[in-house]
Amino acid sequence: MKRRSLTIHLDYATAQLLDAVCAETGCSRSEVVRDALRRQLRLMRFERLRRQALPFGEAAGWSNGDDVFAAVS
Repeated sequence: MKRRSLTIHLDYATAQLLDAVCAETGCSRSEVVRDALRRQLRLMRFERLRRQALPFGEAAGWSNGDDVFAAVS
């Protein structure tokens, strides 16, 4: 897989937190940042899809996750 570089600037507190996590886990800065970015991008995609699907759930009378679970169980 081809890789591309990305330069980011962190405030001092975030950089310290990143270094602490790296020291605790033994992971590199790049590994931690890549994992965090993947998670954030997936969360953003999920939230976008949820917003698109919400009107259909409301039209079906679903108001929360329990309603959805009951309908598909």
